[in-house]
Amino acid sequence: MTTLGSRSYRLAVILPCYNEEAAIAEVVREFRTALPQAVVYVYDNNSQDRTVERARAAGAVVGREPRQGKGHVVRRMFADVDADIYVLADGDGTYDAGSAPALVEKLVHEQLDMVVGSRLTAYEGEAFRRGHRFGNDLLTGFLGLCFSRTFTDILSGYRVFSRRYVKSFPALSVGFETEIELSVHALELRMPIAEVVTPYKARPAGSASKLRTYRDGFRILIMILNLFKEERPLAFFSIIAGILGLAAVALAYPVVMTYIETGLVPRFPTAILSTGLMILASLSLTCGFILDTVTHGRREMKRLAYLSIPPTGN
Repeated sequence: MTTLGSRSYRLAVILPCYNEEAAIAEVVREFRTALPQAVVYVYDNNSQDRTVERARAAGAVVGREPRQGKGHVVRRMFADVDADIYVLADGDGTYDAGSAPALVEKLVHEQLDMVVGSRLTAYEGEAFRRGHRFGNDLLTGFLGLCFSRTFTDILSGYRVFSRRYVKSFPALSVGFETEIELSVHALELRMPIAEVVTPYKARPAGSASKLRTYRDGFRILIMILNLFKEERPLAFFSIIAGILGLAAVALAYPVVMTYIETGLVPRFPTAILSTGLMILASLSLTCGFILDTVTHGRREMKRLAYLSIPPTGN
């Protein structure tokens, strides 16, 4: 239990891990020092090295998730661990454990549901490679375009959550795209959230990144599009309807002009194609209206699940 203000809170540090024997023991020790009353959980994701042994020796409670992928691990941790405040970080030693108390204090005192540790302005040397920084900025901008709101660092794996956030989070993603899902869940339910700049360190010697830049970047992009379709179906299908409608009008224009001038329709296949595209545009718009109603009901249910849990704070 940790006492903040007039209340005591159960703190849990949750660390998803895959082949992090070079860093995990030090990460566990740093979080135990920074948050001495927190329970540190390490969830192993089929590591082939000594990650489990070193985490346990450092004082962590070790769990396992056999399904490969960070999204699976986050879902398992959120389901298994019972606490009032959750500190999520990676087990690779890149996140600053010393920043955790400030993040937790901000969450409690401002009665927030999520605090994100932003890495973009306080990283060591090559800790944030130029290509990764560009990809992060690109995906962050695209998320903002789709949802009108965003963070400065949507891919940060360093976050502090309230219990009501964790226990209302559906956790449907599989891999590194889980950070996108975490962000969109907070944005769509209009939760009180904040960002705090935190140091981002280079990996220790012997530790290798599991991120595959192009493959995982593409999966994150697809996740944003899927969430846009699911959370904003009217906007998504209206865009498709607009594209199809414009194509139909562009194809129909010369056919209509020829008909006005001659009374004939010499390009009958083009006329059929144009008509078909306009029908598809109408169907797409209809799907958008129907799914928007369904999404509204789903959002209400998620909001009720969120509100059924008491808030964190004084």
